Amino acid sequence: MKYLSIIIIVLLGALICNGQNKRPNVIVFMADDMGYGDAGFTGSKDILTPNLDKLASAGVVFEQGYVNHSFCGPSRAALLSGRYPYRFGFETNPAYDTSNPFMGISKEEKLFPERLQEVGYVTGIIGKWHLGAAEPFHPNNRGFDYFYGFLGGGHHYFKIDLTKSVWEGQLQGLLRNKHTANFEGYLTTALSRDAVSFVQKNKENPFFLYVAYNAPHQPLQAPEEDIARYIHIKDKKRRVYAAMVDVMDRGIGEVVSALKQNDIYENTLIFFLSDNGGPMPTKKYPQKGNASSNGPFRGGKGNFYDGGVHVPFIASWPVKIPSNSRYTYPVQAIDIARTAVEVAGANAHTTPAMEGVNLIPYTIGKEKGAPHEAIFWRGGKNWSVLASDGTKHLKDMDSKIPQMFFLPKDKSESNDIIDEQPEKAKRLKEQWEHWNKLNVPCNMLGYKDYHNRRNDFYKEAIPDEAKR
Repeated sequence: MKYLSIIIIVLLGALICNGQNKRPNVIVFMADDMGYGDAGFTGSKDILTPNLDKLASAGVVFEQGYVNHSFCGPSRAALLSGRYPYRFGFETNPAYDTSNPFMGISKEEKLFPERLQEVGYVTGIIGKWHLGAAEPFHPNNRGFDYFYGFLGGGHHYFKIDLTKSVWEGQLQGLLRNKHTANFEGYLTTALSRDAVSFVQKNKENPFFLYVAYNAPHQPLQAPEEDIARYIHIKDKKRRVYAAMVDVMDRGIGEVVSALKQNDIYENTLIFFLSDNGGPMPTKKYPQKGNASSNGPFRGGKGNFYDGGVHVPFIASWPVKIPSNSRYTYPVQAIDIARTAVEVAGANAHTTPAMEGVNLIPYTIGKEKGAPHEAIFWRGGKNWSVLASDGTKHLKDMDSKIPQMFFLPKDKSESNDIIDEQPEKAKRLKEQWEHWNKLNVPCNMLGYKDYHNRRNDFYKEAIPDEAKR
């Protein structure tokens, strides 16, 4: 009887370790400036993303997946805080300044990796940070046990050159935790390689890993052999862009392979999304953009039209989420943070309380209604509100007056219905105004204005005789 009890305990332990009772690992892959239409699972015909497509078919595609801002920094601040970035004044991209202790995400914000640390998770970030470059904002001080990457908003893909002007840090050295680091070859590949290493080193622990690629953000750079694979694309700019997405997809595949080789794939919750839509050329700046495609949507990066905020968005968790699933109600990036915290058994309610919802009950059919009555955006004088039925009311920087669209029948936002339904527009704007009462003003200058003012300060601070 004694030996039978021991055997039962061992078997139960094995079941707990290998089954659904073990807390899941969580990985978030985030692309940078990737257009909605540039993955196979969203309809791309000219760019190969087989690994993302496999993840999509293994789990759920969120057909109305949105980020919480239309460009880099605020979008990432929302994801990692699990709160609308406007709650704490993060409404622009912070300048790269390692000496400014105010130019970054509020020190009062508790990023969700810190909540995971509190319940025993090992946390790591690999790639782009863009939430402040000074010491108070360093990832190791904001909930991450491990960091390999860069603090600014972008980086050259092939080199480091410390002889050049720092500006936004695109040629600065990388960091491994708080020590300088290098990379060999192509940056995207180096980041993927480091993510594989993180998985292998932490396979015995529950872990959270945030792989924040800067691909396919400009500068448009890729290995020649990968560009050559897309010789069928006539547009040379898009050819390089396609290669950048392809290399990123292969890296994601390598991380997933590492999970499988270490028998932890089945119980790993994986999200993939882009931080915003792809940047589009304009009449004023015809060379602007990275040759991405936002599919059927209007606008791009910087817009509150769907082209700026509606992104490729998937989740995979084989032991929990049914394969080949589609989810049609609107969801948002801050839901990822809330989901991760709740499946890990961490506390989402300590101050400041997280927003968003746990998406798992919705993906498995336990919850039937819409996760959100509405989703909201703000940026300067522009604003947007999207109701759960797909009605979107907004004032965008590319429009002179407010507009309203019914997205289920008008994905391209080309049929303005505001004059047909003025009462609904009024109700939606009132909802937005009620939500906005809990927000605070933007508390940072944009990076260009900041650099200009800093330069002016130094010019004025130097005596005329010293300038001569």
